[in-house]
Amino acid sequence: MAQGAPRAFSRFSEGKAEALLRQSLPCLGCHRLHGEGGLVGPDLTTVTTRRTAAYIAAMVTDPQRTLPGTSMPRTPMAEGTRTLVIQYLTNLRPSVSTAPGAAPSAPSIPAGSAAAMPPRDGPALYAAYCAVCHGARGGGDGRNAAYLPVKPAVHASRDAMSRRSDDALFDTIYGGGRIMNRSPRMPAFGATLSRPDIHALVRYIRTLCGCRGPAWASGPGGLR
Repeated sequence: MAQGAPRAFSRFSEGKAEALLRQSLPCLGCHRLHGEGGLVGPDLTTVTTRRTAAYIAAMVTDPQRTLPGTSMPRTPMAEGTRTLVIQYLTNLRPSVSTAPGAAPSAPSIPAGSAAAMPPRDGPALYAAYCAVCHGARGGGDGRNAAYLPVKPAVHASRDAMSRRSDDALFDTIYGGGRIMNRSPRMPAFGATLSRPDIHALVRYIRTLCGCRGPAWASGPGGLR
């Protein structure tokens, strides 16, 4: 291969990228890929028919900067993982079933817009980032919930939420479901929302459940 020529994307790399997307990364919580995943965002299977490689790379790297107001959070990834995912997505070719003239894929579910949202307002933040999966009133019944392999947490459940500390709620929102041994399709918002924003979300979840966390977690200091 001549020096500087692009390296072919191997079947091994393709399989590794698909495994990451299905098992470790939160992308399929919102996007579909080969018939699997959520309907919040556009179908990734046909992304190369709609977007340039540069745009795909920019959205994976920094969604808010690329498309201001999007509810898509920036997912922290190791550089090698990000590069692999970008290479995979930009090498995708629609299958026969998604070729022009075939039945259209399911329409995406519009998520809330973060564009004109007041900062640190719990209800507005929840509507923009959480309700599409967790439900408008925290019932775990959002429009995207049916497309997830694990039912979203029911924030309105006094029983469930009273067993989770404020810190545990904060960490799940900040770092995503995977770091809390929960579904990896729950994305991390720590690179998108400020700490005050996440505190506001935790406080709002407490209003939805009408409960406080466990007694052992109510010592001095409060949330970080």
